[in-house]
Amino acid sequence: MKPRDISALLDEPACAHNQKAKSGCARPKPGATAGGCAFDGAQIALLPIGDVAHIVHGSIACAGSSWDNRGTCSSGPNLYRIGMTTDLTEQDVIMGRGEKRLFHSIKQAIDSYRPAAVFVYNTCVPALTGDDIETVCKEAAKRWGTPVVPIDAAGFYGTKNLGNRIAGESMVKYVCGGREPDALPEGIEREGFRVHDVCLIGEYNIAGELWQVLPLLDELGLRVLCTLSGDARFREVQTMHRSEVNMMVCSKAMINVARKLEEAFGTAWFEGSFYGVQDVSQALRDFARLIGDPDLTARTQALIVREEARMQAALEPWRARLAGRKVLLYTGGVKSWSVVSALQDLGMKVVATGTRKSTEDDKARIRELMGADALMIEEGNPRLLIDLVRRQQVDILIAGGRNMYTALKARIPFLDINQEREFAYAGYDGMLELARQLCLTLESPVWESVRRPPPWTRPLTHQPETATRDGPAALGVASMTSALEASHA
Repeated sequence: MKPRDISALLDEPACAHNQKAKSGCARPKPGATAGGCAFDGAQIALLPIGDVAHIVHGSIACAGSSWDNRGTCSSGPNLYRIGMTTDLTEQDVIMGRGEKRLFHSIKQAIDSYRPAAVFVYNTCVPALTGDDIETVCKEAAKRWGTPVVPIDAAGFYGTKNLGNRIAGESMVKYVCGGREPDALPEGIEREGFRVHDVCLIGEYNIAGELWQVLPLLDELGLRVLCTLSGDARFREVQTMHRSEVNMMVCSKAMINVARKLEEAFGTAWFEGSFYGVQDVSQALRDFARLIGDPDLTARTQALIVREEARMQAALEPWRARLAGRKVLLYTGGVKSWSVVSALQDLGMKVVATGTRKSTEDDKARIRELMGADALMIEEGNPRLLIDLVRRQQVDILIAGGRNMYTALKARIPFLDINQEREFAYAGYDGMLELARQLCLTLESPVWESVRRPPPWTRPLTHQPETATRDGPAALGVASMTSALEASHA
């Protein structure tokens, strides 16, 4: 990728950073990509597309960087769970055999798995040696008749967020517009309402969360052409250009996709969240508002009234157990405010929230929810988090998996909110699951046990002298003698 292409991705007009400063997103700095490089971001953004062969062109170490580290679910193909790499060695680099090795790797993937498409991820080593992966992919697609898409996201290009954008750019450039959507089944329009096509961008179906939202959209007659990229198929990504409205789901990482589809096809878009009763309702209202169908608007409002009444009754017992509990939320991006809304729906108090990957818009929403003096944590090392928990008398830490051991060592109740989680918290029913997991965590008897002083620090009970000198038998005789003397007296 050329420097001007990277600069164009960093200078995203639809991102809040451009409104704050003309320079756009911060440029990469040496060492800044440790723990989250551009390749890492590109792969996790596209890996949930289940029927695609994902080939990592580089050393075998890169193949394990992000493979299968998200709890994303598929309702069909599981090809995305097979890690593929060209496994470049020193000999390949020295002899310049990287392109040839990639060509044969694409052939092997197509022959072995018959994928709908092949995605090739460029990494640092072949980017430095100058492998032309775009030409290789073009020739391979022509030879075997299978789409082969290059994703030029070498790790040293920048951060994980930049990699997300590179992945989205590749989808818009090489995939979107490749085919038309399937025709609706005959008679479906006779149901009494018109079907509208929509897309979800930045939805990864973590722990099956997408499946808790789809029934709501289906009931309203909103056909999801594609989710980029949770439980997606290659042929679905090809139809994204025909969407009427796109929703950025809790993520601005692929905001360039929404903007470019709007510029090219006039597709309206909005940013929303499926966490929390109020946010789910607002997302449904935004779909209806942008589509502009009066019948859809009326049916949406009726569904919201029904679901909110159901949730009010279902959440009442949980709210009674969670009301007033203090939470420290240490996450990033839009979860820094979207999860705040969900916790406040349950009557909990969020004392602080992390903002490491949050935009200015995210921070503005935090202040709107938590007040102008909201405590926002930019960098949260373990010592800082533990001190904050103790100082604010926090009841539970909600964060990503990397903070789990910090919490457990400090004997603080912990709930995972990031991509490694095993429970779905999105949608109306997701709120019930969130409340249930919070109560299970907070009320676990393990916390009472681990907070007791250890046995060796407790004072020893004083024993009578006879018990230590003469043993249990002597103690029994002495006790009987004392009792007889007392009775005679």
